[in-house]
This record gives sequence, C-alpha cells and structure tokens, in this order.
Amino acid sequence: MASARQSDVKRHLGAVRLAAAASLVLAALALSRTPAGADEVVRAAGGRGAAALAENASSAVRPAALQAGPQGRPLFGMDSEPVAAGGVTAKWRMIEEDIAREQEVLARCRKQAPCPAAAQSVLHIVAEGSGHIGLARVGRINRAVDLAIAPASDRAQWGVEDHWSSPFETLQTGRGDCEDYAIVKYLALLQAGLSPADVKIVILKNLAPAEDHAAVAARVDGAWLILDNRKLALVRDTAIVGAIPKFVLDENGARRFLPSTRAG
Repeated sequence: MASARQSDVKRHLGAVRLAAAASLVLAALALSRTPAGADEVVRAAGGRGAAALAENASSAVRPAALQAGPQGRPLFGMDSEPVAAGGVTAKWRMIEEDIAREQEVLARCRKQAPCPAAAQSVLHIVAEGSGHIGLARVGRINRAVDLAIAPASDRAQWGVEDHWSSPFETLQTGRGDCEDYAIVKYLALLQAGLSPADVKIVILKNLAPAEDHAAVAARVDGAWLILDNRKLALVRDTAIVGAIPKFVLDENGARRFLPSTRAG
C-alpha cells in the first residue's frame, strides 16, 4: 500500500510539474504576441495595470496610434485645415510679424542692450517661471500675465469692435481683452523655452454667452492645457465644455478646426 501511495504521489507531482511548464510556455507565447506599444498604453492609462490594458486593447493594436504617441494627439482631438487669406489669417500674420520683431528686441535686452519698458515686463513675466519646469512653469507664467493686464474691451480702449495688439502694446497700456492676454502668453511661453509646436492660440465659440473667445493652449507632458484669462485653473482641452473650437493659430499660420472629427 505504501508503495502504491508513493507511486500516486509521484504521478501527481509529475502532473503538477507538467501543468506548470505548460503555463510558462503559454505565458511566453502571450508575451511574444503583446503589441509593441502595450506598455505605453498602460502608462498612458495611469498605471492601472492589466485592467487598463484590457480597456485600451483596441487602441494598442492600431499602428497609427502607437506611432503618434502622446505627443501626436491633436488639440481637442480634432483635425484642422488651413484658412484662406483674409479675416483671422490676416490678423494673425500681422501679430506674427510683431512677435518676431519683439523677439529680436528681447534678445538684445538679454545682451544688456537698452531695453524698453514693455520688453522688461515680458522678461519679468518669464522670470516668474524660472527655476520651474512643466506645469509649474506654465502656471506661474499664466498667472503673471493675468495679473499684468486689466480687462478692457476693444471698444472701450480703441473705439473699434476688434483690435489685436502686439504683446508690447498690451503691456504698455496694461489693458486688453481675451486675445491680447493670449498673445502675451504666447510670446512669454516661447521666451520661457517652450517649443513652438507646444504653444498655440485657440479661438473658441462660447455658447453662454454666445461670443468668440481666445485663449492659449500649451502642451505639457503630452497633455494640452488651456490657459484662459477668465479662469485661474489650467484646464485640459478634453475637459472644455460649453465652447466650440473654431480656429488654432501657431507657427504654421491659421487653421480651422473640423468639428466632425472631435472625439467624444
């Protein structure tokens, strides 16, 4: 009987070892079939492990999504197309020329050349973000611009319905409306070292009240943040509600968002 029991034990242990070996083989095969970008998907999902990977399995196997990576997600998740000449394109081209000239002035200021007061204001704003990186740097510069400008409509300040000021002009008067805040923030963030690809001005159509509104979009660690002079907090582009994105302005000119492509 003892010999029979020993034989049964040996057979049982052998079966266990065989099952374990089979499990290891199956695991190795599963790992070899895991999409190349699965680890990026897990990280993007906030490190929620296997559950997150299961939720994102369909996107993990799409080559385009893997190649684009976090830096490739378009602003608001929307495609855009160039805007024909005139209108917002003409206004933005003039502001781009102003910004280019003012960048040259700021470069001379940094070399201890005579520096106009408006240029010094830009440098003081940029200095608010010095010693910080990422969200902290963007947040401090955003706050500094909001504090440097008092809200004023174009009608009250210039006697016209729509006037886009250069950064220096806005800081000289200390007053401006939404696009003036946005233009100053755009220059300040570039001066602070953000890549031109990571800074944009966006024009939104607010639904309540029904009006156009300008703000800055800055990409930090792969996420687009909206810098709005009407709000203290920096809000993710995906969290914007009550507004329809209309135009995006950046180093590539003016482009129109295509609403049919918006995710969600």
